[in-house]
Amino acid sequence: MANGGDELKLLGMWASPYVVRVQLALHLKGVSYEYVEEDLASKSELFLRSNPVHKTVPILIHNGKPVCESQVILQYIDEAFAGVGPPLLPADPYERAVARFWAAYVEDKLLAPWGKVFRVKTDEERAEWTRQTAAALGPLEDGLRECSKGKGFFGGDCVGYVDVLLGSMVPWVRATERLSGDKLIDAGKAPLLAAWMERISELDAAKAVFQDVDRVVEYAGAIQARLSAAAAASTQ
Repeated sequence: MANGGDELKLLGMWASPYVVRVQLALHLKGVSYEYVEEDLASKSELFLRSNPVHKTVPILIHNGKPVCESQVILQYIDEAFAGVGPPLLPADPYERAVARFWAAYVEDKLLAPWGKVFRVKTDEERAEWTRQTAAALGPLEDGLRECSKGKGFFGGDCVGYVDVLLGSMVPWVRATERLSGDKLIDAGKAPLLAAWMERISELDAAKAVFQDVDRVVEYAGAIQARLSAAAAASTQ
């Protein structure tokens, strides 16, 4: 891996799929970087100085200059290291717009409700957010069919921007399925997405950065147990 002598540092937290997005993009591009694990309960001075607005990971620091928010970072990587590795976004303006459309769909219609599944206090709320998440998969299956043009990824032959955004969630998808006992991405209902998930998991870059699913299950289960206990205490 090489990046022309540039100094690149990534501040992250191991469980965050948004951090994995950035790691996946850097590995796909073949760009070397230093990873710094942050304790979000006791943020470092560098962390707070680099992202004083949102105070969230990931933070990419390139030659001393911080770039924040995962989607912004991905686009920055694609532009700052345009001559290194495969591009994340296509060169054609229309195809680039289509990729950004589906990226926004993934964020707003799939990941937003799915994230709430882990943060609600009651089974009823969890069931509703799970329903909304599942409802988003049909149009996304159609989006993959449109973007892939019969090939392996949203980016066609190569892993693209939407693949990285969605691919970083794969360990959490598998952890969710273990915790709930239900298939979030069912090959019977979304065969293209199910095959895509297996395909992206086999990439060397994904194997290098994806979290251990057992560890994610333990982490997510602890969050749910803590929220359930808080809900029970509030009703007493």
